[in-house]
Amino acid sequence: MTRAGQEPPTPSGSRGALHGELRGLTGLRIVAAVWVVVFHFHFTPLPGVTDVVDVLGPLITSGALGVDLFFVLSGFVITYTYLDALGPALRAGATVRFVWARACRVWPAYAVVFHLFGLWLVARAVFGSDSNIAFQAVQPRLSPGEYVQQLFMVQLWDNPYFDGASWVGSTWSISAEWLAYLLFPLAVLVLFRVRNLPAVVLGVAAVALMAPMAWAYLSSGSPYYPWSWLVRILCGFGGGALMYLAVRKMRRTARKQLAASVIAVVLPVLIAAGLLLGELVGPGRGGAVIALFPLLVGALAVADRGPAMVLSAQWAVYGGRISYCLYLVHIPIFELYWVALQKFSWLGPDTPLAHVIGALVLMSTLTVAALAYRVVEEPARRRMRRMVSAGGPSTPMVTPPVPARHRAVGGAGTGWPEVGNTSAASRAAARRRALGNTRESGTGDGGAPFARLSSPAPRHAASGTRQPTLAAALIDAQRHRPAHPGDYERAVYMRGGFLNVES
Repeated sequence: MTRAGQEPPTPSGSRGALHGELRGLTGLRIVAAVWVVVFHFHFTPLPGVTDVVDVLGPLITSGALGVDLFFVLSGFVITYTYLDALGPALRAGATVRFVWARACRVWPAYAVVFHLFGLWLVARAVFGSDSNIAFQAVQPRLSPGEYVQQLFMVQLWDNPYFDGASWVGSTWSISAEWLAYLLFPLAVLVLFRVRNLPAVVLGVAAVALMAPMAWAYLSSGSPYYPWSWLVRILCGFGGGALMYLAVRKMRRTARKQLAASVIAVVLPVLIAAGLLLGELVGPGRGGAVIALFPLLVGALAVADRGPAMVLSAQWAVYGGRISYCLYLVHIPIFELYWVALQKFSWLGPDTPLAHVIGALVLMSTLTVAALAYRVVEEPARRRMRRMVSAGGPSTPMVTPPVPARHRAVGGAGTGWPEVGNTSAASRAAARRRALGNTRESGTGDGGAPFARLSSPAPRHAASGTRQPTLAAALIDAQRHRPAHPGDYERAVYMRGGFLNVES
């Protein structure tokens, strides 16, 4: 739903610029999450699952790449949201607000899932028949020190490998991303200084930053080596951040949006083909398509049709919003199911019932994720944000797009950059210029009303014994130019869009 006078939104925000929620990228989150979920489910020892994997092959077995797609998405969206708010200098207040906002976003649901699954691990350690407490190659350690590390999402930072580092196996990536969040205010100092490079240079740099991971897939078929998790998060997050800078530099036109829409169609096909053909070279070699992820994210941010329209549909956007909870809950649900497969013979892998229950388990992850989003993630995030609301805004101010019919008139005549010349704003500027000409020419009665409105001391002004009236305060406020042109545009938008000034 748009406000009066606003241009209709595209999948990537308002037409002509990136504003508000990038719905196409929100929808892409559920694609990445489902890719990871299906990848983990393919380890289920059911003949039906094996048959599906035999048909789709690397399209499923390469699902770990969904984590890297998440990293690129995060780098793009976090930079889009917070680059200007953090600014070119490191400021304690802005940094604290940013870190707190990210903690509000990722910690509440994580803490609930981690504690509930932690109880399950303790129960298996106490009552289990063997030393395996989780379906991980390296068993997680249960100790007070480990608990504290898990609680503060730092469990991965001193581990060269992610196997066994997290009690909930998949949350190694959350620990990695938390590190990226804490480093981001420092990264902004660099991003701010390279933001004016040509868009082509920034785009090439974004793709080049993915080269270490692409080479790991090409050379060995696996990105798993000491500290590879650190390379994955820094390259993925950084590639997304640079791609945002490239998109930000582009002037959005209908032709470029069409080109981006075409690219958004072609790239998924190339990624799928690369995964399939890479297997002909060697196992896992197709993972080199990771280098295309920044291009895919950038194209979807600009595109206004094709896959961007599909991913901006209501169901996809809602899926994107619950994707974080889906990523959190699917491993605990699968582990419960896998234990049941081991314990109960009537769930034997050759029985139809096992396949029916397996399909229900897979689909239940979406239901549980939606419940966790509604009951835990969103309410807790709002409460945590309110905890610091008294100390100032905890979110960066993103200047709303100025509708065409309410844009400020600029140019040499006004002293502001030229950003438009339409409707109420242009006529208001013309009246101000006419007012100035009238005062300078000293017109007679016709100029008197204007002279009274613009006299040095407004009517009902404050005196030594009287406070100013509201009318006087408003007239006085209108005389002061904003300190920055952006403030002027925002003021015009507030008067024109929110107060609905009609011509």
